[in-house]
Amino acid sequence: MLNAFSRRRGSVAVALAAAAVLAACSTPAPEPTPVPPPAPVAAPPPALALNQGIAEAASVYVSFIRDVGTIRAGFPDAESIQAAIRKGAAYEPAQLSRGMIAYGAVLALQSPEFVQGVRTYAADPAQRQDMVARITADPAYAATMPGAEAAAGLITSTIGQDIAALTSIAVSVEDDAYKIQERQDPRRRWAVVHIANRDVRLQNAKSLSAARMLPSADESAKLFAAANSGAGLGLTAGKAGPPYTPAVARSLAIAALAALGAGGEDARASTEALTVESSSEFCLNMSKLNLFQCLAASRPSYEDMFCVGRHIVRDLATCTAQGMQPRVPATAASLNASAPAQSPAAEAAAAAGAAVQAATR
Repeated sequence: MLNAFSRRRGSVAVALAAAAVLAACSTPAPEPTPVPPPAPVAAPPPALALNQGIAEAASVYVSFIRDVGTIRAGFPDAESIQAAIRKGAAYEPAQLSRGMIAYGAVLALQSPEFVQGVRTYAADPAQRQDMVARITADPAYAATMPGAEAAAGLITSTIGQDIAALTSIAVSVEDDAYKIQERQDPRRRWAVVHIANRDVRLQNAKSLSAARMLPSADESAKLFAAANSGAGLGLTAGKAGPPYTPAVARSLAIAALAALGAGGEDARASTEALTVESSSEFCLNMSKLNLFQCLAASRPSYEDMFCVGRHIVRDLATCTAQGMQPRVPATAASLNASAPAQSPAAEAAAAAGAAVQAATR
């Protein structure tokens, strides 16, 4: 009887276990947890871009200043002086001023510190657009951006080398205009002879001054590559703190737009507008008027030589310096420090030099 009871208990246990298994099998499997979609990948900021128009404008400045830099004292004959006048008069003031600012932008883009500092604002589209709008509305805003001192240092030190070279040439040519008058100088025999066709050479200088300057294809390509790569010009790093002149601030503004990806071919109108700076253009225009006055008053070749030194080479150095160096303003005395006026042309040049400085302070 006990065995029968045990068998019944075993059968019940087996039945219960079987029921449990069946119950477990009948329970539905849980739904799988849904996998969230991947987060959208943020679009990369636009690449640095500076348009070809700025490179071409910069090439005009670089090529002309390099050409004027070949003028040397010790002219061997009267024609060599006239050739120097033609070479030095062949610039349109507004175009040269714009070229200087465009060149400054290319120089600023050689500063990794400035480019990287500006590009920290390029990752967020809304912030980037805000920066572009601020710079376009107020070019001086670019001077407050990270790395501006490094970029400004490249601009002022590099163009400062042009200023120093031009000033040295001006001094030597002006001094030679007095030396050639000395009796022991064999060039005196032709230097004191009155210039033929004076009106024609004055009109030629005026025509050259009004002609548009063509960009150099080779120089444009070099500057375009350097601007968009941030390398290739072999510059020495340096820093220049504020205040900055309007010309330097505008160079920084163009470079900042390029670093934000807003200076490419579709932005030519904006970048070209930033190259316009009235003070620099005015100084160069006054210089041209003074050159014409000097040539109109000049009679012999040595007076034309003085016009070359004073109102081509020195005035170029002076106007460029005023565009770069707000804390070191030139004075009328510094323009006229080479020697006292000894001829009608020299007197006219001295008065004109003072007029340039008074008008551009």
